[in-house]
Amino acid sequence: MVADLPAMRSKLFVPGSRPELFAKALASEADALSFDLEDSVAPARKAEARKALRDFFCSGALAACSKTIIVRINASDTPFFAADIQAMAQTGVHMLNLPKPRDANDVCQTSQAIGQAQIDNKVSGTIGLLLNIETPTALRTAHELALADPRVVGLQLGLGDLFEPLGIARRDIAAIQQAMFAVRMAAGEAGVFAYDAAFADIADEAGFLAEAQQARRLGFLGKSCIHPKQVALANAAFRPSDEEVAHARRVVAAAISADTQDVGAYVVDGKMIDAPFVRRAEAILATADRLGLTD
Repeated sequence: MVADLPAMRSKLFVPGSRPELFAKALASEADALSFDLEDSVAPARKAEARKALRDFFCSGALAACSKTIIVRINASDTPFFAADIQAMAQTGVHMLNLPKPRDANDVCQTSQAIGQAQIDNKVSGTIGLLLNIETPTALRTAHELALADPRVVGLQLGLGDLFEPLGIARRDIAAIQQAMFAVRMAAGEAGVFAYDAAFADIADEAGFLAEAQQARRLGFLGKSCIHPKQVALANAAFRPSDEEVAHARRVVAAAISADTQDVGAYVVDGKMIDAPFVRRAEAILATADRLGLTD
């Protein structure tokens, strides 16, 4: 699983109704782009945005792009859902992001629709499914949603949609930590990644960075960005430090040596090391490799 994770420290939202921003987004420092057909697009402009995105993808603009490309479609109970999937299952798109999944059956039906759209559009490979956890039901059943279909690659936390209708303060640290922890455990059970929520206060860089650092400490892959100025903050928060990479190298080297001597636990840098710590070190080195931080 570790080797298959994309480099997604930062994921920049791009409204599908703003084609003048598409090329700029491709040139940004964001690891991933999430082209949006949902909240940032008014109902009257859904078809226009869908066509603009499809034309952009079919133009070959993604051919030389190294970023992870995601499209947030509209929820399955909307009249836009089917057309979104049919148009967005295109070569160069790595994931479709499903908001507000209702249950495991909803996830399976979405996966089947993506599969059929890939056949219709002659798109090879597998387009993954990123599920938004942004309702109380989805939070409670997150592990079931993640395990519902092999196409699911990750769970993405949506704190605004989850907290605001319930009167929970969006900046309440205890509530944020509990939601993050629940999503991370569900993702861990399913063997998929967990991804952090957007942060609406664009001017509060310290708040964004603190939340991103909390997400990293809880094992999240990266953080959503609603403005380009947040990208550098996310990239910094989710970059393994030089000290972490060096320690991970020593752990992996010690593990190789211990294996040849049939030793189960050993000490590296004054810390006892066994299998779980080796897996963590391997994950850090895999991330460093993806980011070009290793020789």
